[in-house]
Order: sequence, then C-alpha cells, then structure tokens
Amino acid sequence: MAQLMKTSDAQIAERATSLVDFRRRAAAGLLKSPPHPDDPETVVVGEYALLAPDHVPREAAVLVGVVARDEPRLLFTRRAEDLPVHAGQVSFPGGKREAFDASPLDAALREAEEEVGLDRALVRPLGYLDLYVTNSGFGIIGVVAEIDPGYQLTLSPGEVADAFEVPLDFLMRTENHRVEMREWQGGMREIHHMPWQDRHIWGVTAGLLMNLYDRLYAS
Repeated sequence: MAQLMKTSDAQIAERATSLVDFRRRAAAGLLKSPPHPDDPETVVVGEYALLAPDHVPREAAVLVGVVARDEPRLLFTRRAEDLPVHAGQVSFPGGKREAFDASPLDAALREAEEEVGLDRALVRPLGYLDLYVTNSGFGIIGVVAEIDPGYQLTLSPGEVADAFEVPLDFLMRTENHRVEMREWQGGMREIHHMPWQDRHIWGVTAGLLMNLYDRLYAS
C-alpha cells in the first residue's frame, strides 16, 4: 500500500510540473463563479465550525497566482514584521473586500496592486476555490489566476516584507503536506504546514493550498 501511495504522489508531482496540464485541471476543477458567504449551498472549508451558527463571515479575497512558467510556480508574499496581526507570515496577496469592490476578483486584484504593485493586465483569472472561513470570522475566496512570467513587483513596505515563488509540484505533493497540533483558546487544533526551504507556509495559506490540491490533484 505504501508503494502505491508513493507512486501516486510521483505521478501527481510529474503532472503538476506541466503548465498545460495545470490549465486543463483548472478548467475542469475550479468553481466558475465565486462562492458567497451567506449562500447555504456554498461548500465551506477551514474553521467554520468555530463560529456562531448564525454568523455570516465577512468577505475577503486573495490572489492564488500561478506564474505561467514551463514549470508553474505560485506567488507568495511575506507580511511585514510590524503589522498588528499575522506579522511575518507567508500569505497570498489579498484582504478584505471593500464596498467599492465590484466582485471578489476586483478585491483580489486591487489588493495585489496595493501590496506588491502587480499589474492586473498581467493576470488572467481561471476560477475560484471554495469558501475558506477563518476563526476570526472572515470568509476568504481564493481567486486562482495565471500571472504573466514577465511581471515586475513594487512592494508596499508597510505591508509586505518580501515576495517569492514556490514550485507548484512541491506544493501538490502529499509528502510535503503536514498537520501540526497547536493550542488555541484552551484546546488543540490542527494546523496545516508546508515548509519550503527557509519559508514556513502554514495556517490559512496552507489551508487554501490544500483546497487547491483537493480540487485539482487529489483524484
């Protein structure tokens, strides 16, 4: 059984290195329209069970940007160290949806422009992940998109300390998906964790990556 699992992981990793295959899987596996936090038909992942039953999550959106190289890579940021929340953590560009944002896509593109100076003309939307609810009450919509590999960034120093790419095939290997138990509010909870080189991708960002894996590569 262990050998069968190892073979399956190797096959997934080989497919994940292909931009053509990623595009095919994205077309088949991503949501065509964004999930809505108060839609009872929406599939919810993350920490929804920790919220009050009548709580409607506040809308947020992040750009799950796949750089369209021959071997595709995902674009991440590392938050500034002096931010009041989630300081220094690895994240996707994104944030709360404002009243003037026409859609979750607009929110994700605006935040990416503000945080790292990513030109939205270089971003091609592909689809959406499931609603990811955090224990702080946000319903995050992952906007999956291709980024032109010729992009250039200008980081906002008050928000972002660094930006970097990670190979998609690394992130889509189950051998690199770890779960840690951490104490929270007097109890223990599971935290997804994907260490890469000297980076630590964990929490909500790792949870969104697991949703990407489940939608595109798990079967």
